[in-house]
Amino acid sequence: MTLHIGNIALENGLFVAPMAGVTDRPFRMLCRELGAGYAVSEMVTSRKELWNSLKTSRRANHDGEPGPISVQIAGTDAAMMSEAAQYNIDRGAQIIDINMGCPAKKVCNKWAGSALMRDEPLALEIVEAVVRAAAPHNVPVTLKMRTGWSEDHRNAVTLARRFEAAGVQMLTVHGRTREQGYKGHAEYDTIAAVKAAVRIPVVANGDITSPEKARDVLALTGADAIMVGRAAQGRPWIFREIAHFLDTGTHLAPPLVAEVRRLMFDHLKEHYALYGEYSGVRTARKHIGWYVRALPGGEAFRFAMNAIEDCDAQWHAVAAFFDLLAGQMDRIPAAAEGSLEPVDEQSADALA
Repeated sequence: MTLHIGNIALENGLFVAPMAGVTDRPFRMLCRELGAGYAVSEMVTSRKELWNSLKTSRRANHDGEPGPISVQIAGTDAAMMSEAAQYNIDRGAQIIDINMGCPAKKVCNKWAGSALMRDEPLALEIVEAVVRAAAPHNVPVTLKMRTGWSEDHRNAVTLARRFEAAGVQMLTVHGRTREQGYKGHAEYDTIAAVKAAVRIPVVANGDITSPEKARDVLALTGADAIMVGRAAQGRPWIFREIAHFLDTGTHLAPPLVAEVRRLMFDHLKEHYALYGEYSGVRTARKHIGWYVRALPGGEAFRFAMNAIEDCDAQWHAVAAFFDLLAGQMDRIPAAAEGSLEPVDEQSADALA
């Protein structure tokens, strides 16, 4: 059965999570190429004075990107969020996603992101304002949230019912509270309860690191789709691996070293074009590091590569690394089950 967000049909139920500083246009397009059916942009501020900043303009860049174009907005003022929705719709957004899931301190200290789950009247006011702004354009509004603020304050089910009544057309739930950040393990009972409480599509998010985990989370929650975040960093082909496993019950072979080399070069080319020489070489480091972290010699290469400050030199260093690797193996090693790098407070700022 085809999954819809409002009147928009999606290719499949495998979604790329919005991650600030990660899910830019080159990364979204790569994940779509490798099997993701839907990708949400990085979080865009509702503060009007920042809309013309270089950082925001890059985040709002959708040139050549396949639809649907989904833009996530964040803020604490209903009028500003309404205006932000209108601004992004005017610039091509086909879906507006509201961020009530980000646990980062720099966001929550301003009562945005998952902090809004502590103020249910304000959260509902924001949703109603954004829906009113989007409705005349026939643009659906979606929302990403957590299970609650804390262990003692899990209110995702209550809010889900209210958000559905207010006009939200899809909900994504990360299986942790804001208090947890990215510590411990995601739980899926709350997501299942949200799914049982509403009629709109529900997306399960949190610790989906393998095809088996995707299958199990779908079964446990009854969710209509899954959203993958950290596990796609440096492994964007996880979406085709999951799709193949769900369709056949068998594992797709890991990609060839030669294919990963090509994918990385395509990614870097688009990355440099978006960010330019100075920022491009620096912001590419994390992506390269994710690609090579589990490969033989990857940690040593990542350390050396971080000292390179020229795009051309970085490109050639990556080429040399993969040429050497190709002499050792045909395919990259299969990913370890459940492998995710720990998330510290600074890294959490790059996850929505």
